[in-house]
Amino acid sequence: MTLRITIPEEPTDAHRDAVLAPLRAYNIARAGAPNIRPVAILLTDEQGSHIGGLWGKCVYDWRFVELLAVPEDRRGGGSGKALMAEAEGIARANGCIGLWLDTYEFQARGFYEKLGFEVFGTLDDHPIGQKRFFLRKRLNEVPIPVS
Repeated sequence: MTLRITIPEEPTDAHRDAVLAPLRAYNIARAGAPNIRPVAILLTDEQGSHIGGLWGKCVYDWRFVELLAVPEDRRGGGSGKALMAEAEGIARANGCIGLWLDTYEFQARGFYEKLGFEVFGTLDDHPIGQKRFFLRKRLNEVPIPVS
C-alpha cells in the first residue's frame, strides 16, 4: 500500500478526526481511556453577560487549564485566583493528581507561581524574543485559599 502526503488548503474537522482516530486508538490501547471531561468556569458581570473565565479539561489524571481570561479592567480583584481555586476543586473532585498550563512571558507566570505552580518547561522564541512557560501543580500540595 502506497501512502502519499496531501495538504488541504482549508483543514476541516474531518481532517482533524482523520489524524486523531489512529492516535486515540494507539493511546487507549496503551494507557486506557483518557476520560476527557471539558470544564468551563465563567465570569459573569452584573448584567448576566459572560466576560471571561477559565476553559480546560481533565484528561487521564491531570487537569489542563487551556484558557484563563479576566478582562483587563477587572484584574487585581481576586477573580483569577477564584477561577483557579474552582479549577483545582474540580480537579480534586475528579481524582486528578495535578493541574498544568502554559503561559507566555508577557502574561501571568508570576500569578501562577504565587498559586503554587512550578515551571517544568520553557520554549524560547515563542514568539520570537519571548518565552512560553509550561507550569504544573501537584495536588498533594496545599489547596489555593479562597478569600
